[in-house]
Amino acid sequence: MHHARPELILRAGQAEKNYWRDLWRFRELFFFLAWRDILVRYKQTAIGIVWALLRPFLTMLVFTFVFSRIARLPAESGAPYPIMVFAAMLPWQFFATALTESSNSLVNNSNLISKVYFPRLIVPSGSVITSFVDFLITFGLLLGMMAWYRYTPDWHLLTLPLFILLAFGIAMSTGIWFCALTVRYRDMRYVVPFIAQFGIYISPVGFSSTEVPERLRLIYSLNPMVGVIDGFRWAVLCGRTALYWPGICATVIWIVILGFTGIRYFRQTEKSFADVI
Repeated sequence: MHHARPELILRAGQAEKNYWRDLWRFRELFFFLAWRDILVRYKQTAIGIVWALLRPFLTMLVFTFVFSRIARLPAESGAPYPIMVFAAMLPWQFFATALTESSNSLVNNSNLISKVYFPRLIVPSGSVITSFVDFLITFGLLLGMMAWYRYTPDWHLLTLPLFILLAFGIAMSTGIWFCALTVRYRDMRYVVPFIAQFGIYISPVGFSSTEVPERLRLIYSLNPMVGVIDGFRWAVLCGRTALYWPGICATVIWIVILGFTGIRYFRQTEKSFADVI
């Protein structure tokens, strides 16, 4: 007696649909990887948390001294200069950490990549979530500084999640690009730290973006972090400065472009990750 063999039917686009379905099916792995990275980072809890607070705090002190005391640049709307700087340090530190961690995430998980199938997009996404924990810890320090200076926030602070979403978008979209590039071109490991270190000086972290001449403001806002930083300051500093909407729109456009092209490139190169890595 012969049994009929099951018939396998391949349809165009089926793999693509299954891929996004697999992202949901493997959501527990996503949380596991993110939780594992958090535990590793804060295994020695005191050192991990202190470093997460100390690095942006010391950078803020240096920037405040250089731009406020030496360059004598004014703070936005009379706000305390350290708070103005730290409100910008928050999203920048999140972006720089997320970019660095996500770009190296596949290489650091090479053993897992070469042995088990799962949507590889989970790995850099988990790294961004891990970096967000640092952001939350540092945000607590900002609240402490506001209490120290007796600087009371208002309803504008409720809009902060929108700008956090923008920071998430630009960190994720950029991280996906560099993650795929790092697997194929290992030299990218040296490019990403340079971007993280140099980018802070061409972003309005130590000074207000209003110091940029009006005729150059739009060009300056092509830096996607400018819109994010301006939004953070607007929310933290009680909306005392006008939002530069072209900068916000530029950030959104960058997220769409980098996100779409990054995921497309990631998917095209993903099949070779296990061999190349």
